[in-house]
Amino acid sequence: MTTREQAGRSAADYAPPAALEAIRRGALLTGGVGAAAAILGFVLDPAQFYRSYLIAFVFWLSIALGCFALSTLHHLSSGAWGLMIRRILEAATRTLPFLALFFVPVIPGMRVLYHWARPEDVAADPHLQHQALYLNVPFFIGRTALYFAIWIGFALVLDRMSRRQDRQAGGEVRGAPRDPRLTRRMQMVAAPGLILYCLTATFASIDWLMSINPHFHSSMYGVAFVGGQAVSALAFTILVTLWLSRRPPMDVAFRPTHFHDYGKLLFTFVVLWAYFAASQLIISYQGNLPMEVGYYRTRTHGGWGTLSLLIIAGHFALPFFLLLGRDLKRHVGGLSVVAALLLVMRWCDLYWQAAPIFSPDGPALHWLDAATMIAIGGLWIGLFAGQLARRPLLPVGDPALPEALNA
Repeated sequence: MTTREQAGRSAADYAPPAALEAIRRGALLTGGVGAAAAILGFVLDPAQFYRSYLIAFVFWLSIALGCFALSTLHHLSSGAWGLMIRRILEAATRTLPFLALFFVPVIPGMRVLYHWARPEDVAADPHLQHQALYLNVPFFIGRTALYFAIWIGFALVLDRMSRRQDRQAGGEVRGAPRDPRLTRRMQMVAAPGLILYCLTATFASIDWLMSINPHFHSSMYGVAFVGGQAVSALAFTILVTLWLSRRPPMDVAFRPTHFHDYGKLLFTFVVLWAYFAASQLIISYQGNLPMEVGYYRTRTHGGWGTLSLLIIAGHFALPFFLLLGRDLKRHVGGLSVVAALLLVMRWCDLYWQAAPIFSPDGPALHWLDAATMIAIGGLWIGLFAGQLARRPLLPVGDPALPEALNA
């Protein structure tokens, strides 16, 4: 099939494969089993449940939020790379309302997770008293609600415009008038959406993770968190793209040049994350403040030191050298292995950030770490697969689609 023939196909020609329904059911079933195990863990060890649940929640939310950021970046750049994966990004962003509900179990565990949420700790620590105007339970919950409201609002507006674009092309409603200004309007929404995402994700990382250790402060923490979300989202998207590229109708749409673009983007985000993480380390040591240096001192000794070296190798060094070559970026299988490795390293990085305050002598992995990851991950993947199956796999109404197919 020629590129011109592909570009002329309708929405029905890019219908999602039926296998998505099997994935949806299997993921929801797996998530349900994981949820039952997590509930049992909550009964047996509530404190450990909250610690494990927070890391799992942030991990899966990072994928959805990173997809939202990539979506806005695509609308702003109008790049062909984004058109081929727009449906994947949109499906992930439509799960944000459900992820907002997944945050609810964190609220009753705040006294377990955060020193500043315990009145007795605040009363005994002048530093916490100084932070109390910002770090307090009502304001924390209110800020979280605001974050989700902004993310969900912009995601739904962009998703609605994308659907309208398909309708105008005759993908769903024949005869709908075409609005040539719609692409520009999507850019105008994406611009403030990306800016607000960066701001709110920065504050969310401070609230949810950095404030676990309220005596540590870093001006680079939020941007490193945002960089990590970009890595998570693109790695997940590459794996989904691999799965779709081996099944009709996308087996004739994806080309090696598309994966080459995703490999270059992944390489960029890996280097960007490493730059932010290294900058945070350098700034902290240059400041030579006990509260900031102590954060890294704990993480460079014993088992935490081993995990630190593993993250340096698996999250930066190995992907960096593998993605330098052109051949691997065009090789779907090799690129997917790097993407899977980075997803594992993203969980390790989040664990490295959150867990040392509860286990300063070294990592203390618990079966609830796996149970909560399976519970939230299974339910989220099930929701994602259901959302992906609701739309054509390519935005047939976008005028730039022929260029993307010919990339």
